[in-house]
Amino acid sequence: MSIAGRELFLCSCNGTQPLDAAAIGRALGLPAAPKVRSMLCQKELPAFADGAHGDVLVACTQEARLFEEIAQEGARTQTIRFVNVRESGGWSPEARAATPKIAALIAAASLPEPAPVPQVSYVSRGQLLVVGPLDAALDWAKLLSQQLAVTVLATGRAAGASLPAERAFPVMSGKLTALTGWLGAFEAKWSQENPIDLDLCTRCHACVRACPEHAIDESYQVDLDRCRSHRRCVAACGEVGAIDFARQDRERGGTFDLVLDLSRTAWFRMHQPPQGYYAPGADVVAQAKAVAELATLTGEFEKPKYFAYKASICAHERSGKPGCSACIDVCSTGAIRADGDGVFVEPHLCMGCGACTTVCPSGAMTYQYPAMPDQGARVRTLVSTYGRAGGRDATILLHGADANEAIARLARRGRGLPSRVMPLEVHHVASTGLDLWMAALAWGATGVWVLLTGDEAPQYREALAFQMRLGDAIANALGYQGEHFRLVDAADPAAAEAALWSAAPALGVRVAATFASTPEKRTTLALALDHLALHAPVPRKVIPLRAGSPWGRVDVNGGACTMCLACVGACPEGALLDHPEALRLRFIEAKCVQCGICAATCPEHAITLVPQLDLTAEARSPRVLNEAEMVGCIACGKPLGTRRMIDGMVAKLAGHAMFAKPGALDRLRMCGDCRVKAMVVDEPGGIDLLKGGRLR
Repeated sequence: MSIAGRELFLCSCNGTQPLDAAAIGRALGLPAAPKVRSMLCQKELPAFADGAHGDVLVACTQEARLFEEIAQEGARTQTIRFVNVRESGGWSPEARAATPKIAALIAAASLPEPAPVPQVSYVSRGQLLVVGPLDAALDWAKLLSQQLAVTVLATGRAAGASLPAERAFPVMSGKLTALTGWLGAFEAKWSQENPIDLDLCTRCHACVRACPEHAIDESYQVDLDRCRSHRRCVAACGEVGAIDFARQDRERGGTFDLVLDLSRTAWFRMHQPPQGYYAPGADVVAQAKAVAELATLTGEFEKPKYFAYKASICAHERSGKPGCSACIDVCSTGAIRADGDGVFVEPHLCMGCGACTTVCPSGAMTYQYPAMPDQGARVRTLVSTYGRAGGRDATILLHGADANEAIARLARRGRGLPSRVMPLEVHHVASTGLDLWMAALAWGATGVWVLLTGDEAPQYREALAFQMRLGDAIANALGYQGEHFRLVDAADPAAAEAALWSAAPALGVRVAATFASTPEKRTTLALALDHLALHAPVPRKVIPLRAGSPWGRVDVNGGACTMCLACVGACPEGALLDHPEALRLRFIEAKCVQCGICAATCPEHAITLVPQLDLTAEARSPRVLNEAEMVGCIACGKPLGTRRMIDGMVAKLAGHAMFAKPGALDRLRMCGDCRVKAMVVDEPGGIDLLKGGRLR
């Protein structure tokens, strides 16, 4: 039996999970009930080998490797996918009620593969820099030198350490002063701090023999605390010139593909250091693991370019005025930096967490692994299939691949997952945000939970929690009561199980939406919010929100605003507009992301941000915030400025001696050309520039 062109294989795992084949078939729209086997991985394996034609979907992940091998031997399988229905649904006290969930998981797994994304390339030729104490650095360098081109940078002396008798790889000493880059492109700089330059040293032992204080050992570094500065070592070194107590050229550097940092304190201290950099510290087990991985990192490598960036709507900065820096603040790899009005993302440093796309208010930064339309299709398929199969109170549990073991543990040692909770694996839990979550509610889900393992960067948790509070505030304001969004910690299995089973279902929408998610974040959000507002138990036009929210209005103090319109030019989202035929400041609230650039730009400090969500149609149309009457030159009529501005200028300068003569203040109401003419005409009591007229 096939679904979406994929041959479906179901197995009850020796009867340990009840599978209602007829109900599953109906939910999936199959012409007949799919066959359920009980020991597909053992005695029924020949049936799989004979039936695995074309595209295959196997409802078992435990024996994925076995099924892949059998499919390859048959050479009739084009693609093979796996979906876990056992730990996700079949192994649970609510297993008999889990049929809608199992059908939904199968339906989502049968969707087409997401569109391919651009790739980021790395090239590593195996040039390895080992940094750290000499003894530990040499031990690992000797081992790795059989596979990699090793350079050792010894940081400080190590009592009792000795350089190898064979110069199999360069050994230098100094203090690391700079380290930048990534796999295949590290730039290191260090300062030569010891008088003996190991790069020049021939290890002839002459200095060791010459030193009466025994301040030099077989590490060929001077113990400056014991040295008495008689310089016999310098004389012994002679023409080699490796010893120089007054060395001027201390700076050294080089380029490397890989870095093994054995220092007590790692150079890169961000949550996720660059690929190709390992800092296991003094832990021997961690060191061994790092060394094993380093040995495999030669050649050409690729990874997805996880993000897409649209600079035109980025609200980071305009004209030197700071705005949103959410993506920079949340990035755990240091991949994002300010770049003029926008930001720059180094794709080689990006690890694909997607947190930048989650916190971006405008949608300038979008996630594409997979892209939102593909991710949304999976969620919509889960929720719609679940509902069609008779399921109620659908809850999506988003998790990373690292949480699969935690889910399996819950099923094997505990109660597993409730029948209404459908797990959905994503590349990283921080890559999803309000657009997907609110869309899920609109499609019929009652909740979206995120499963954390404890390995996430702290700022990810904070960002997710803020967005969840915002989402619940909107949902609750519309009458959808309950907790729709929550973080679940998998690090403590008992606490995770209690959280999963104790949560009461929140109130969902009565009529499920049918829209598809779009690549534009704000568009998807607007579609979801419009649907939720349309069917809201408590209709609301405007919902007050907390500071930092990506929606809101702009208030303008009309008494302070001079209509300079600097805010219009500064607004990156096109939310503030002028008028082609009149002096008006207009505002489209639906476009405002509350970045604050307008307020920072306003010279009169006349702008105030008010976070709120306006759900009316008027929020999508321009409305007037302020307007002013234009006045013309009193001589020629050419547009001069606002009446308020001109009157204010006249009032301020009325007492100035320069304008004490009769008619002098009239010049302030003239354009530049007419003002020049007036200044060269000497007529007491006024200036006659018009045809017989008199200026007043």
